[in-house]
Amino acid sequence: MKTILIIDDEPSVRKMLGKLLEKNSYACIEAVNGKQGIQIFKENKPDLVISDLIMPEKEGIETIRELKKLDPDVKIIAISGGGITGPEVYLDLALKLGASKVFSKPVSNTRLISAIKELLF
Repeated sequence: MKTILIIDDEPSVRKMLGKLLEKNSYACIEAVNGKQGIQIFKENKPDLVISDLIMPEKEGIETIRELKKLDPDVKIIAISGGGITGPEVYLDLALKLGASKVFSKPVSNTRLISAIKELLF
């Protein structure tokens, strides 16, 4: 079973994503911010990471950069609800730093699962 690390500061998002992923036969581990996410990544070596971009302690852009240093081949899906400028600026930067796929929140369950299957094929 493939393992996916969910990094998001919103408990409701982590819960929703966790249920969706488990329903689709993926194991899930969760982190509340990028700092915790990096530690969990080092300890568990998940097959894929889904990371929010706007978070306290260590935001998603910095987290993506650090994950790519730890493992250049890591598959990352970045998601964002925006911020002051809207999600597009953050999502574009996430792609430039190595995210495999990016989505604005709320992301369609079908599109997310399709992207995960494509990346883990």
